[in-house]
Amino acid sequence: MGNRLISAAKAPELIKKLWITLGLIVIYRLGVFIPTPGVNTFELSKLIQGTNLFGMFNLFSGGALERFSIFALGIMPYISASIIFSLLTVVSTRLSQLQKEGGELGRKKITEYTRYATVVIAVIQAFGIATWLQNNPGGHQIVEYPGWKFQLLSVITLTSGTVFIMWLGEQITQRGIGNGTSLIIFTSIVAHFPQYTTQLFSRTGEQGDFGMGSVLTFGVLALAAVAFIVFMERAQRRIPIHHAKKVVGRQVFGAQTQFLPLKINMAGVIPPIFASSILLFPGTLATFFGQKYPVLQRVSEFFQPGTSWVYNTVYVSLIVFFCFFYTAIQFNPDDVADNIKKSGGFVPGLRPGKSTSEYLDKVLTRLTAVGAVYISFVCVAPFFAMDTYQIFLGGTSILIVVGVAMNFIEQVQAHLLSVKYDSFLGDNVKPQRRFNRRGG
Repeated sequence: MGNRLISAAKAPELIKKLWITLGLIVIYRLGVFIPTPGVNTFELSKLIQGTNLFGMFNLFSGGALERFSIFALGIMPYISASIIFSLLTVVSTRLSQLQKEGGELGRKKITEYTRYATVVIAVIQAFGIATWLQNNPGGHQIVEYPGWKFQLLSVITLTSGTVFIMWLGEQITQRGIGNGTSLIIFTSIVAHFPQYTTQLFSRTGEQGDFGMGSVLTFGVLALAAVAFIVFMERAQRRIPIHHAKKVVGRQVFGAQTQFLPLKINMAGVIPPIFASSILLFPGTLATFFGQKYPVLQRVSEFFQPGTSWVYNTVYVSLIVFFCFFYTAIQFNPDDVADNIKKSGGFVPGLRPGKSTSEYLDKVLTRLTAVGAVYISFVCVAPFFAMDTYQIFLGGTSILIVVGVAMNFIEQVQAHLLSVKYDSFLGDNVKPQRRFNRRGG
């Protein structure tokens, strides 16, 4: 670790990226505490803490919803828009061609469409929340001066806040380290850890129902969950790729064996994030319009996170779907097999081309199935734990925190490795450059 810190200190470009990432995250956290005018945040906090649905919203927004701050909607509208266009690229021929054949310009165009969709979704959600709050849900007088002015102010403020968060995430991705959207969600979840820790130890007091034995049990379970996630995230199947001897000019290159690593969880934390976002949508609609349409109240009960078999069945189904869907987007066996063939390589016992592609697809399908089961277990198992542990052992939260942290560390290490290679090549290239200049 000491050597890594020294290497990081010698990489000014990495230091710059880390400072940019930290600065943008600090700006995001400051915005969480800027409230929208006209709301009784004390009553709103009591209402949200008593609702599992909005508790999930509040978790992903980093506590911004219970304060009804300018970032109350969080990054969820952008995630919803990303889900929509990820699905449309498979259904729509035009978007599919734009993504595959348009290159960088095509991807920028799809990103532009995603931004527009984010604004539309944010406007709808902001209007729904503002209307719901001024109708005194649960008998709470939350809005001080209800009316169309409050609705308009809320829509403008919350939509602007979401657009600003989206911009922060893009800036982190482009100028900083890591995926900006994932880091914003990571920061939002980690921001609740001090509160959860305080609640944990408050239950160990004289009037608490949580003894020190339970605290130790919780600690063991948390460490075991983290260790299990790290093990599964690093697990991979290594496919051997052989390269026969070849002659290039007057040089003869000997036979080489390389490995193609296929991770068990190639989709990362995307499946649980997407699945949670989709399940929040019907429950939110039922909550907003449940008073006008009583039948929606029953729908809202089904989509409350917990031990409901309907919620867990749909949740697991969505996780499995997005595991296979996102893996198919990231890894194309036909393209990989074609690249192996062009480089003169082959998988032992298989012909280059179609046979290799079918083999890779078969292996990847099995790995993705195992990864889907693993993610589903981690996300759903805490719902069946003791009520005391549920608030602390949120499977989705732990998976996101550990997954994003590992991805961040890997990107930092990759940057340090590139700096070492650049310095190594620079020392060997400079004399050659001087020789070329002297030799004309």
